[in-house]
Amino acid sequence: MTARIFKPARNAMQSGTAKTKRWVLEHDLAEARRVEPLMGWTSSADTRQQVRLFFATKEEAVDYATREGLAYRVDEPKTKSLRTASYSDNFRNGAPEPWTH
Repeated sequence: MTARIFKPARNAMQSGTAKTKRWVLEHDLAEARRVEPLMGWTSSADTRQQVRLFFATKEEAVDYATREGLAYRVDEPKTKSLRTASYSDNFRNGAPEPWTH
């Protein structure tokens, strides 16, 4: 069984960066989920998928996984380049597309 170490992305509904500074260790599914026939609930006998461990740094998470003998993979966070723009950039000379009404 493998574990996944990643830094969670921010929720689409939040504008801040809360809960995105920590690294998370999650276990992958060891057993497929199945639908319970009477009520239609999805269940699994694998209880490790319910555990999420939080770490301050990636190195702490990797150290924990190696100390516990877990196979792991690290998913690096995607970086986003922000272009600073202002409203006046729409009207500047040399813009790629001239502004019109």
